[in-house]
Amino acid sequence: MQQELPRSTSLEGFNVNQKDTTAVLSPISEQADEIETNHQPASAPGSALEASATTQGTAVGAKASPDRKRAGRLGDDKRFKIFCGSSNRALGEEICKFVGVPLGETRMQRFSDGEVHFQLLENVRGADVFLVQPTCFPVDQHLVELLIMMDALKRASAGRITVVIPYYGYARQDRKDRPRVAITSKLVADLLTTAGANRALLVDLHAAQIQGFFNIPVDHLFASPVLVSYFRDLNLHNLTVVSPDAGGVERARFFAKKLDVPLAIVDKRRTDINVTEVMNVIGDVRGRSCLILDDIVDTAGTLVKTVDALLAQGAAKVYACATHAVLSGPAVERIAASRLEELVVTNTIPLREDAQRVAKIKVLSIAGLLGRAIESIHMETSVSTLFN
Repeated sequence: MQQELPRSTSLEGFNVNQKDTTAVLSPISEQADEIETNHQPASAPGSALEASATTQGTAVGAKASPDRKRAGRLGDDKRFKIFCGSSNRALGEEICKFVGVPLGETRMQRFSDGEVHFQLLENVRGADVFLVQPTCFPVDQHLVELLIMMDALKRASAGRITVVIPYYGYARQDRKDRPRVAITSKLVADLLTTAGANRALLVDLHAAQIQGFFNIPVDHLFASPVLVSYFRDLNLHNLTVVSPDAGGVERARFFAKKLDVPLAIVDKRRTDINVTEVMNVIGDVRGRSCLILDDIVDTAGTLVKTVDALLAQGAAKVYACATHAVLSGPAVERIAASRLEELVVTNTIPLREDAQRVAKIKVLSIAGLLGRAIESIHMETSVSTLFN
């Protein structure tokens, strides 16, 4: 027996943030060299990412403006299609609105035991297909949905399938840091390729070298243009950018350079999964406003401990920003109770319902960034020029 989801509702448990989703994109330069730009012509039919928790309607066309001329032409291209899965439907709709194309129509059903049944409701033969699906909570469910959607696209003879994964789940296990453990980021890359992905578009990977786990072209985007623009407009007095660990120093250094402010580093030790201990603060933060920069906020344990350590060293105020708001477990309660001034995140992951009620948490949209990258990939132009 199959249970069909109503057209007007989303899968139970998927809370999508409808607020603070204005697309922001500012120029950037130094990151151009860090972005993969291996654009290739459409290959033989592969698998295309296409999923929707419900049957998809037509997105509103983008407003005409000088920097949006390409999007207007794409709206008439019948071989250019965007689909999205159930994990972040709002982001998929916003990308389509920015690009000026309708969101592809699909039907997703579940058998009584929870198995996914997916069907494309339009022809994709020979099409250049982009499938938007962050593999966020519940990670396993959304990953399997993504694989099933790609298989459907591959079997429907899509010309090229580009998987757009704003949040790449299982990225944190990218090496053997102890005996007899799995390297899940490589496993997921293999699964995506086997399922039929011809290309991948990813945002702020936990480790940039994960791109090397793929045997297909990868375009790695950074949310920094959106975040830098926001904090530049805030014009915080005596600002210092803080990396919460040694692994994020390169990211924080770039951010500090764009804002023309000093850099500080927190020396921490991870004692177990989701458990860290802050050791020392390297750099002068006394009397200064501090901005903690990270790629992921998960349980917020490290974030709150870093805030306390900075304030103990004499920091005046502490802000934080991150690309991916995982916010699992007690994260929302910790942030609400902390002495943090504001946490700024992007909409790569839909914000939890309880997090939407916390005034300290602000969401910025990367739909414009992803939309421009999708346009460039389809038109075989350089993605890196978006950051020049």
